[in-house]
Amino acid sequence: MRREFEFDFEGRYRLAALAFGVTPATTKVVVTDTELFVRFGLWRLRTPLANVAGTQITGDYAWYRTAGPAHLSLTDRGVTFATNSRRGLCVSFVEPVRAIEPTGTLRHPGATMTVADPEALAEALRR
Repeated sequence: MRREFEFDFEGRYRLAALAFGVTPATTKVVVTDTELFVRFGLWRLRTPLANVAGTQITGDYAWYRTAGPAHLSLTDRGVTFATNSRRGLCVSFVEPVRAIEPTGTLRHPGATMTVADPEALAEALRR
């Protein structure tokens, strides 16, 4: 199995994202039989499916906290890959993952992705 999910770009996010190399051509989420992979411009997240602990659809994100590059939550160390303020899927992990900085020193217990079909992504991650 290999399923790809596109990010849902809201108009006001496009310009802020472009400055960081985040475009529809440089973003995607891929779920295979064994792995979750996220590409968000220069940022990457890769983890085995066995590391996915759960999912939750979330939404109504503040534009100033989510537009542009990948964002780090200072409250829980989660990473957000956002291209709209409406809704996305928050994925929690058994073991924190690398994503926002290249050395792997900082690890994230969860990641939010604003894909076009968060329900389908959640279903693919449950399989």
